[in-house]
Parts: sequence; structure tokens; C-alpha cells
Amino acid sequence: MKRHNALQLRGVGKTFDGFQALQQADFLVRWGEVHALLGENGAGKSTLMNIAAGLYAPETGELLVDDNPVRLRGPADAARLHIGMVHQHFKLVRPFSVAENVLLGLPAGQGSHRRRLAEISERIRQQAAALGFAIRPEQRVAELSIAEQQRVEILKVLLAGARILILDEPTAVLTDGEGERLLETLRALSAEGAAVVLVTHRMQDALTYADRLTVMRGGRTLRSLDPAEVSVDELVRLTVGDAQPLADTPRRAAGAPLLTVRGLRTPERGGRRALDGIDLELRAGEIYGIAGVGGNGQGELADVLMGLPQPYEGEVRLEGFGDLAAAASARRRDLRIAAIPADRYGSALAGGLSVADNFAIGAVHSGRFGGLARLDRRAQEEATQAAVTQFDVQGVRSVRQKAALLSGGNAQKLVIAREFGREPRLVLAHSPSRGLDVRAGAEVQARLLAAREAGAAVLLISEDLDEVLALADRIGVMSAGRLVAEFQRPADRQAIGHAMVNHA
Repeated sequence: MKRHNALQLRGVGKTFDGFQALQQADFLVRWGEVHALLGENGAGKSTLMNIAAGLYAPETGELLVDDNPVRLRGPADAARLHIGMVHQHFKLVRPFSVAENVLLGLPAGQGSHRRRLAEISERIRQQAAALGFAIRPEQRVAELSIAEQQRVEILKVLLAGARILILDEPTAVLTDGEGERLLETLRALSAEGAAVVLVTHRMQDALTYADRLTVMRGGRTLRSLDPAEVSVDELVRLTVGDAQPLADTPRRAAGAPLLTVRGLRTPERGGRRALDGIDLELRAGEIYGIAGVGGNGQGELADVLMGLPQPYEGEVRLEGFGDLAAAASARRRDLRIAAIPADRYGSALAGGLSVADNFAIGAVHSGRFGGLARLDRRAQEEATQAAVTQFDVQGVRSVRQKAALLSGGNAQKLVIAREFGREPRLVLAHSPSRGLDVRAGAEVQARLLAAREAGAAVLLISEDLDEVLALADRIGVMSAGRLVAEFQRPADRQAIGHAMVNHA
């Protein structure tokens, strides 16, 4: 049966601050189809879909819905045309509950706020159950993990009635099983007539679940393909050229304990503790990977170790210093602790500041760029440009441009350039490759391996089990705020999965 066109973009062009993000880009998704959009970070995928969702206006080209040309003045126009987008960087109001956030995405209705909230809460429970999401309508977004916040975004779009669904890296923060269930749900929605756009870096997901594939490079549409006609290797080469997979390197022997965590607990909320007695020992010259189903305390553990505001009981000690609770941010940098948070824009970068300011902010207290009263801007910009070149941060027309203009992968490279500016002794990395393409992800992982080989202790918290298996010397499984199992390299994937599921 022939499928009719749902959403089409033709000859789209878009620039930001003189940078050509899109050049004559084309894309077409039909009703009843899952269409995967692939490309390197900075290829223009998110920009093109943000135009389809009404967030940006194209400078050239046209947008068609049901083969009819339309002009979107904003996301509300897109919503009226049943277009909804789940963004990689979430659009949630953190102090509000899940139900309140979902309600914000709906048109104004009749009845009291209390009644509408009760009605949407019941719809959330039903939709969450259908998707297999453990989300409660009354939960505050600020208390949710990154993975749980992603699920709220998906619920919000579906409950708003979107029939053209655009999802930007929807499985990036989900476990294998959760991702499979979500993708099966998207397939079911397309079978019911919805048009689904899947922006993803996971080649196998695209080949398994998509009806069509489109590859972008350098702001242009490179090619559209039938998944049955291309292999993973061919798709990787088409997408990122000759990028090589991360090679396993000889492992050096781990040294003495560097970071020791004892009895780590957070206050009880809603009858449970996010962290409920964590004991952990991290040695110099090793990577310790933490695996687990999202929402089991990984985010809270990262916050405590990185020094982000989080009340807790227990002890976190660094060899040669003592209790890290007493160490402010400047002192942690003096101790050569590198921190790579999961939310790079929310916790690691200030999007409204320049690339140079974001790079230099970690070294201002040291006097490297002069005193606080009189910064040496020239030295700051020269150091930033050298780091941008060394760490291959793409899309930087000028180090004075805003960091918000960088793609997700290049923003992550900027964070790593700053954190690795001084050879780290301890690296704390939470989902460092989340949402990155093959090449950018391999570069980030190579940096972690190099830090380990230089003698640093690396704690890797990741919901990507493949990443943990590839990098970690030891693997701990987190469930319900505890480390419930530990494995030595080489670890058995099925045994880790068994520990994750049986304790979840």
C-alpha cells in the first residue's frame, strides 16, 4: 500500500552567527513510517528537525505537511498540525511535577486546574504503563534521573496528541530492554498511521526499527536508503567516513586506592533513598564502570562525587587529602579532579557565555589568565583556540561565539578539553558518550583510556552497557541505591544483565 507524505522539508537553509548549519537540506517522512535520520554531530540533523517543530524558521526552502506548504510561527503552530518533538536536551520545568509539565504542553481546557491535573494524571499512568515506564504523575522533575526525565518528555508529546513524532536520541538514556520496548512502541504507533522520525546515532536501532534511513553530512542531505540494502559497517562508513572502532588496549595493573566511598546515603524521600549504603573503592590506573537501569541512584552518586549540592551521610575520601565534602570547586581543580556531568548544558557549560569563557572558567581562580579584576582576554582566547584545535571541537567559527551554538558532541568535546586541560588525577564521568556519534564517542572513550594509562583513577557511570563493557576494568551494578554485584574484566554481559534485572 502506498504511503502518503506526512512531513517534507525541501531545499532548507539556515545560518547561525554566520555559520551555515543547513544547505539545501531535504527530508521526507510518510504516514505509517519510521524514518531514521543519521549523521555526525554537527551534521544538521537537530537543526533540521527543530525547523520542522517550529523552533527555528528556515531562511530558504519550504516545509510541507500532508503535501500542503505551511509556515510555522512557533511550536504552538506545529502542535496544532500534530507535530511533536522530544528533544535531546529536555524542555521541562524542574520544580513542577510530571503531571504539571505534561499539562503545560496541552491546550487550555475547561474545568478547574485541580480537576484537569487529576485527569491528566490518570492518562499519564495509563500511557506510562503501556510504555513500561515507572513514572508517577506526582513526582517532581527535579527529583528524577536523566533517564526518567527523558521518559517524561516522551509522555508529554504523546499525550499532546502528536501524530508526527520527532525523537532526538530517544534511547540514549535507556537500557537495552527499555530502548527496545520504546522502539517497539514507535513501530506500533507507525502501524496505526503515525509518522515517526528517529534521530539516532545507534546504527543497529535504525536498521532494525526504521522503514527508511536518511544520512546527513555537513548540513546537507547525503542519501536516503532502504535499511534492507545496507549493513551496519556500510552505514558507519557512509555516516562518519573511515572512523575506526575503539580498539582494546593492553591493561596496566591498577595501583593503590585513590578514592574511597563508605556508607553513602541520601535522605529518605517518598519512602526510599536514592543512595542507600554505597561502598566503593577506586584505584589509580583503573576504570571502574557502574552499570544499571536508569533511576537507581546513578545521578545522585555522580552529584555527590562531583561536589554538586546534595545532602548525604557517609564518607568520600581522596588519598592524600581526606574528606572531599570539605573541598570547594576551586580546591577540587587544584586536586586535579576532572568532572564530566551527564547534563553538559545544565551542569557543565553556560550556553549564553562564549566558548572561551566556558573553557577558561575552570582556571580563572589559579591566576593563569590574570586576576579576577583584570583578565588577560588575549591569553584566554589563545589557550581556548589551542584546546579547540587539540580536541577537534568542530563548529567553532570564533572562540567568542556562544557555547550554545555548538552541537551536542562538540559541546562535550569542549567540556573534556577544559577538564583535561591539566592532567587529571581523578576522572568522574557520567554518561560521557550520551548522544554522540561513532567518531565523537570513540574520541571521548579514548581520552578516558589515556587518563587511565597515565595513572588516573576513572569512575565511569553509564547506562550504555556496551560502553561500560568496552572500557571498564571492574564493573559494579547499581540497583535501588546500592551496588548489588561486581564483575572483573572480561565480564559476561548476560551475567551483568541478570544482576540488573533481578535487583531492579
